[in-house]
Amino acid sequence: MQLPFGARAIDVELLDCAVTVAEPAGGEPIDVRSAAKAALDDPAAPALDELAEPDDTVAIVVTDVTRATPDGELVDLLLSTLQSAGVSRDQVTVVVGLGLHRPMTDAELETMLGEHANLAINHDPAETVGVGEVDGVTIECNRRVTEADLVLATGMVEPHQYAGFSGGGKTVAIGAGGESLIRYTHGPEMLSRPGVRLGRIEDNPFRAAVDAAGELCGLDFCVNVTHGPAGILDVAAGKPRAVVRGLADSARDALSVEVEDEYDAVLAGVGAPKDANLYQTTRAATYVALGAKTPLRAGGRIVIPAALSEGAGEGTGERRFYKWLSEAESAEELYERMRSGYEPGAQRAFVVARALREHDVYITNSEASEVVDDCLMHARDRVEDAIEPGSDVLVVPDGLNTLLV
Repeated sequence: MQLPFGARAIDVELLDCAVTVAEPAGGEPIDVRSAAKAALDDPAAPALDELAEPDDTVAIVVTDVTRATPDGELVDLLLSTLQSAGVSRDQVTVVVGLGLHRPMTDAELETMLGEHANLAINHDPAETVGVGEVDGVTIECNRRVTEADLVLATGMVEPHQYAGFSGGGKTVAIGAGGESLIRYTHGPEMLSRPGVRLGRIEDNPFRAAVDAAGELCGLDFCVNVTHGPAGILDVAAGKPRAVVRGLADSARDALSVEVEDEYDAVLAGVGAPKDANLYQTTRAATYVALGAKTPLRAGGRIVIPAALSEGAGEGTGERRFYKWLSEAESAEELYERMRSGYEPGAQRAFVVARALREHDVYITNSEASEVVDDCLMHARDRVEDAIEPGSDVLVVPDGLNTLLV
């Protein structure tokens, strides 16, 4: 069998194991440009050309390199729609929603946005202003966003460990926000609430907080996509809450797989762009261990091939993640220590510690085996070296886009 690895695939042979493959229906891929144009023409809200005024300044918040969003196509269509409303290109700023991830390079921006790369600036959490409160927490937003007359966003509605699904107001509130909201939404108290879980939007306090914060940041209109193994599956535009709900339904239909048995090991694929660093790669482990359905037997292991060309990761959050894990004596000790609090970005270490309390995680084929071993996980040269002969193995080729139910 083949599993994703960076921008390519690797061959895996588990000859002595009983193998079950969990592949969702996957949906049918769409032509992004035509589907996005149709969504902009028939949005879940007033049309964009009705919201825009000729003298408006506009901020478009886009996703960063950690999301496989077709931002170039979406930004190009948004600019065309704005132009039809009398808004010229030089009235628009594209803000890259980094959250606490590393800034995108000029080359990456060129690849992502093409001819519109010169409109882009990387979000800087230090350049934020307060815009109100959610649950008593001060909400901060990028100054260029708050100063704009009209705020738009792209986004990827995909399964998310805390928000249920990403996208919508999260692109602006987290991506172009300050540390205060990240500290609150990603803190141990929030992440321990029952409604905060993968695939859940309704009655999810994390989702509710980022939606409310997005509104305080002035988000007027978004165009989001959802995807699966086949590619981009659907596009929706309009008011953020309605867009997320609609695309989450599309994603569930395409990505859910029923699992009844329990397994000795789950082998999960990640691939680019997520497997560039350990911070993002561990999403596959926590999705398996802490999702709606945990398919592992007691003591079962999770195995993930990942390139890790950036090691643990280069952003502020990634460095904090590495520091907590690499300095820990054990998963149990780390989990208990982090329950009293941690810095924004370190939440992934807290969630990984929760998973590691029950299951070992093996990262194979990587360029950063020492980083893996430092972080309470196990590095192996090949997938075959991480799975014991005779194991019952569940293979999830697209670990981040499969909902085990």
